[in-house]
This record gives sequence, C-alpha cells and structure tokens, in this order.
Amino acid sequence: MARDMTPVLKRCRALDIEPAFLGIDKKSNRHKNVRGNKKISEYGAQLKEKQKAKFIYGVLEKPFRNYFEKAQKLKYGTTGDNLMILLETRLDNVVFRLGFARTRDEAKQIVSHRHVNVNGKTVNIASYSVKPGDVIEIKENAKGSARYKEIVESTGARMIPEWLSSDIEKLSGKVLAMPRAEQIDVPVNAVAIVELYSK
Repeated sequence: MARDMTPVLKRCRALDIEPAFLGIDKKSNRHKNVRGNKKISEYGAQLKEKQKAKFIYGVLEKPFRNYFEKAQKLKYGTTGDNLMILLETRLDNVVFRLGFARTRDEAKQIVSHRHVNVNGKTVNIASYSVKPGDVIEIKENAKGSARYKEIVESTGARMIPEWLSSDIEKLSGKVLAMPRAEQIDVPVNAVAIVELYSK
C-alpha cells in the first residue's frame, strides 16, 4: 500500500493542523516558513482542505474519492456533511474516538491485528462503517496486555463525542447515533472539498 513517509509533525505544519487532532501531544518548535504569508489560490486552498481530510483520517486518494461519490448519492444532508460523516464513522476512527488507541494510525493497526470486535464478531477492516447500536470492544485476550494499560493511561481523560459512549476501563463502547456535522471537530472545510471535486 502507498504510504507517505513524511514526518507527521512536518505534515501538520504544512497543512496548518494542530497535532492534537491526530492524538499527538507534541508541538514543533520550528517556526513556520517565511513564505507562509504567500497568497494561496482558490484551487490551492481547496486542495489543501482535501489533503487535510485525507491526512487526518489516513485515507488514500482512491478510497477518498469513493467516499465523496458515496456522499453525493446519499439522499439526506449536503455532500460535504455526508463526506465528513462517512469518514468519521470508519471503524478505525471510532476506535480512536472511544479512547482505545492514542492515534488514528494506532487504531488502524489495532483493527488490522484483529483486536476489535463489533457486535461480538472480529472485524479487521479499518474502513468498516459503524452504525447506531453497534458495540465496539477490544477482545478479551488483548485487554490485559501492557499495551492497553498504557493506552488507557494516555487516553482516559479524552473527551468522547456525544454520539458515542465509552467504558474506557472495560475497553468497550457503543455507537449511540450517527454523528451530526456540527459534532465533528476536525479542522476541515468540507465545502471547499466539494467545490474542488465539482470542477
């Protein structure tokens, strides 16, 4: 699979994203490039918003376009809102939001290593779409490992979105409802992405 090996903090700087949105509490001490005030074109601004969404959720170009096309076909909501909701309800993102992983990258790895049950069945597809009523849980044989003790210590104070409930001690959570656009706190202008794909 294609993988961008650029250091995460460097990409955060380039895209003007706070590392905290990725579950990373580090800050870069480097100053922004002096060219940072250079006027950006409308296309450049729209492209940057798409790159931000892809980077935050860890989605490559082809699946990202598939999400966009699916968002266009949904009968409710705007395309931009639907796109963000589809990204937010990916299993790896939900594992991250519930506090069962420190970062979305770690959540993706946890899912692919078959540590996650959805409604009692193992799901190892990071892009799996959760729905209201789904119960997401770390498998019993993994819960006692040192890895999850460290994760819980790191994420125990994390704010859980209103559309989810989480029992961090039991490493179990539930999807209460589909997220609404205003509940998704990522710094992405979805309207700009829609405008970019509409060209």
